[in-house]
Amino acid sequence: MPFEWLIGWRYTRAGRAGRRNAFISFISLVSMLGIALGVAALIIVLSVMNGFQKEVSDRMLKAIAHVQLMDENGDALPDWAALAKQAESLEPTIRAAAPYTETQSLLAHGDGMRGAVVRGVQPAEEAGINDLAADLQHNGVLDKLTPGSWNIVLGSELARSLGVTVGDQVTVIAPGAQVTPAGALPRLKSFNVVGLFSVGHYEYDSALALAALDDTARLYRTGGPTGVQLRLADVHDARAAAGRLAAGLGEHVRVQDWTRTNAAWYDAVQIEKTMMFIILTLIVAVAAFNLVSTLVMTVTDKQADIAILRTLGASPRSIMLIFMVQGASSGIAGTLGGVAFGLLVAYNIPSIVPAIEHLLHTTFLPASVYLIDRMPSDPHLVEVLHISFWSLLFAFVATVYPSWRASRVRPAEALRYE
Repeated sequence: MPFEWLIGWRYTRAGRAGRRNAFISFISLVSMLGIALGVAALIIVLSVMNGFQKEVSDRMLKAIAHVQLMDENGDALPDWAALAKQAESLEPTIRAAAPYTETQSLLAHGDGMRGAVVRGVQPAEEAGINDLAADLQHNGVLDKLTPGSWNIVLGSELARSLGVTVGDQVTVIAPGAQVTPAGALPRLKSFNVVGLFSVGHYEYDSALALAALDDTARLYRTGGPTGVQLRLADVHDARAAAGRLAAGLGEHVRVQDWTRTNAAWYDAVQIEKTMMFIILTLIVAVAAFNLVSTLVMTVTDKQADIAILRTLGASPRSIMLIFMVQGASSGIAGTLGGVAFGLLVAYNIPSIVPAIEHLLHTTFLPASVYLIDRMPSDPHLVEVLHISFWSLLFAFVATVYPSWRASRVRPAEALRYE
């Protein structure tokens, strides 16, 4: 091992032990702990945000398709099966395809009236698209949506707001009007409520209804399905797959993935994660640059040692490397400690948070208020590596100036009063 590394490591160990200067040792320890806490806070916060994102997106994806194909003008697709086959030839990750219609409507029952999206589906194909349809098929509810039955399945919150339950009837009022000799009259139809569903996402539980595709096509006069839903092997590849499909299918087909249809939520989460990363990284940077004061005091204390090393033949570069090793050792130790502590907490948050709630006799996420009643956590290796990289970079940069000042010490002046 080069002597610069040996001396730098010796200075690090001596400073921590407080053999020569307890104050310098204390400042070095504070800097190291600051780096560790900053790194741990970054890992924990981002892991919790990842957990919330995963929980909400999983519940969202229970009710929607990964990718949707539609006519550019919103017209009915003359042959949805041919379009689905063409998409499968372009994108091998497609696992299922199903036709559908989606129309904003009003649902009425008694004095209550609510806006909702009525989705027309074919039960046989729809069950392979999302977990909601699969669960409804398993319970035998989806099979009740047969052509001409005029049956409908409502979200639990939508049914509650209308005051209906299974066996009741709701009136679906379609947009537009039909012209009769008596004037323009709204197009409406009574549907039998044959089932309820709950995916755990308020937006869909309160504003989504499922009906037979042939019935919705007749009511809304679409002439058939207006789009094709696709399920992919990897939901996280939806945006890239949609881009490839858009390029292959041409301009007459509009392609949307789930991140586009829920762009407001998805983009907000990404912006929040980016801002939290920047803010907490600044905390790590402040802690890392505390190493500057530690090394400056160490250089002042070690001037006689520096002068002796210079007289023994050590170059300014060697002196600079010695103190960079000392400062970097604190940065590495703080980063590794922060990563270890952060991952320990992140992986055990589902156990730690209930313990804290029990101790404080409180509930951080009441089930009656929030969508999620537990604190989720999902650490990502890539984010941990990014955090470690920036922490180490800040620590290394912080050592440059004090180390350079050490290399500029003149032996004769340093030893004049020794």
